[in-house]
Amino acid sequence: MTKTPKRIKIFGQIVLSIGMILGLSACYPSHSQSTFDPNGPVAAAQLEIFWWILIGASIVFVLVEGILIYSIFKFSGKSETYIPKQVHGNHKLEITWTLLPAIILVIIAIPTIDTLFYAASPPKHALEQHTLEVIGHQWWFEFRYPNPYENTKEIVTANEVYIPVGYPISINLESVDVIHSFWVPKLAGKVDMVPSEGNSMWFQANEPGEYFGQCAEYCGTSHANMRFKVIAVPEPEYVAWLQYQASSAIESTDPLALEGKNVFKSAGCSGCHSINSTINKGSVGRIGPNLTHVASRRHLAAGVLMNSKNGGPVNDFYLQNNLREWISDPESIKPGNIMSAQAAVYTNSDRKLTEHEISALVGYLTSLK
Repeated sequence: MTKTPKRIKIFGQIVLSIGMILGLSACYPSHSQSTFDPNGPVAAAQLEIFWWILIGASIVFVLVEGILIYSIFKFSGKSETYIPKQVHGNHKLEITWTLLPAIILVIIAIPTIDTLFYAASPPKHALEQHTLEVIGHQWWFEFRYPNPYENTKEIVTANEVYIPVGYPISINLESVDVIHSFWVPKLAGKVDMVPSEGNSMWFQANEPGEYFGQCAEYCGTSHANMRFKVIAVPEPEYVAWLQYQASSAIESTDPLALEGKNVFKSAGCSGCHSINSTINKGSVGRIGPNLTHVASRRHLAAGVLMNSKNGGPVNDFYLQNNLREWISDPESIKPGNIMSAQAAVYTNSDRKLTEHEISALVGYLTSLK
């Protein structure tokens, strides 16, 4: 039998140590996507269930391993011909090791089922105007809000969702292509978004701030780049934001921006992206994100490109650079994205955008605040 080289053993130990360190660091409460620092009632209830399950599993582990270790030491010194006392047919022992796990499972199951029902439906005091429609696309999230001015209309935005602090938010989930999963670790556990099979959940932010979200179900090439942010603000600020989102895009009089508006239409951008923030309730949206107020968003490409520093206001320099980088080569930023795979300006060399046209487009999009 060949011995494992010492160098390989050392390497294996190093890899195992690094893996343990990374695993433990991911559980650190201050991490932006840690489930050990809940900031809402749903996440807090789900964390409590985790502790119940961990305690139950630990009890089973200690009992089983304890009996195993006891048996190893008790019988390790016996001769090969020694036959220990057999317990087959010992009804007391069999009943004990059957009932004990069952009791532990029942103790864990009761709060688990209660939490499942608690997280599935929003509380009765949830307001209709705090209902959020979430639609999963490859690879971005579309958000729709009730229009405060027209009951038959919805306000549409993408990848950046605002909610009022201290209010339960009812969320309806849908997908237009493959299975996605909506997950904001500090507010609520993940819930799947299955095409043509509506799902629902709710969450609430107890404190103002930015909460990181992520698609938690593998959905294709850029699954890891399907991110979003939940921005919790006081109710008056939320109402003001919603009213602003319902307004039309700013029509800039800058010559370069006006030229960019024409390029937006002639290049076919308007076929996939809308510059109208409201649509009829329940209607099918565009292929790409709504860009009505894109220049007011803190990030682009579903959280890949940041337009602000440390969650502050939008920095115009960052925004312009990010827009230029995205329009020039979206495939290098988000591999497999539909825009670079289907838009004529990327698939047809004769229709490729010139540097001037890209500058004009950037000038137009940066005016959409």
